[in-house]
Amino acid sequence: MNTNPTLATRFARATRVLRAEIPLGEDQMRQVAPSVFAGGKHTSRSDRYTYIPTIDVLRGLRREGFEPYMVAQGQSRIEGKTEYTKHLVRLRHVSEQNTKAEANEIILINSHDGASCYQLLAGQFRFVCCNGLILGDASHDIRIPHKGDVRGDVIEGAFRVLDDFEVIGQSTEAMKAIELAPDERQAFARAALTVRFGERTEGQPPAPITTDQLLEARRVEDEGASLWLTFNRIQANAVQGGQLGRGARGRRTRTRGIRSIDGDVSLNRALWQLAEEMRQLKS
Repeated sequence: MNTNPTLATRFARATRVLRAEIPLGEDQMRQVAPSVFAGGKHTSRSDRYTYIPTIDVLRGLRREGFEPYMVAQGQSRIEGKTEYTKHLVRLRHVSEQNTKAEANEIILINSHDGASCYQLLAGQFRFVCCNGLILGDASHDIRIPHKGDVRGDVIEGAFRVLDDFEVIGQSTEAMKAIELAPDERQAFARAALTVRFGERTEGQPPAPITTDQLLEARRVEDEGASLWLTFNRIQANAVQGGQLGRGARGRRTRTRGIRSIDGDVSLNRALWQLAEEMRQLKS
């Protein structure tokens, strides 16, 4: 098994992303996301802002069995702000064994420039396709302001998200057991197309790609009619981009991947919500 870290610009040209099959070391994370190691808060923050560097929180989580497998950080157009800007870390608990096709991950988002509080989300990593899904509804979104016992609150929140994986697992297993008819897959794709490219009203050009393109499998393992596989195909095409389509003026172009950490989180969760609604309808 290849254990070398993979560096990519999945979020945007100015966003650096590092993922590995074994836990990341601090030196590796520092090269990609220096804001994780920020030496203080940005000058725009008030005295009420409790500054605890993200690396201190990660060290506390590591002592509790949570290891980082992916880190990402964007850039800032404001001079001197990049070292404080938003960053994202995906962690797995030692109880998560890598013997199955997916691994549950806790997603930690933070910044030291006021752009984000500490935020914890539920996620899942699919080994077969390197997709980083973000799962769960609002109950799996824990936000912790920069005040009080931040470190302790984040660790407590991580265990709360870990407990939520049992509920999420029930949803994903149900999705795997649900077969969608062709018209149902098309309905899912139409809703996802609107989420990804916006509502198209009369007189506006169509979305750059079609529902059939959104349903295309990028690999053999994603072929199938189940709700779970349909969701994964749509998620991969919507988030990663790269599909040949037509722009607003009819010129041939390729769709872009998601350009920011916020955009990735927002789109992933919207697609998950669509999948959950389809699961409930079919149930």
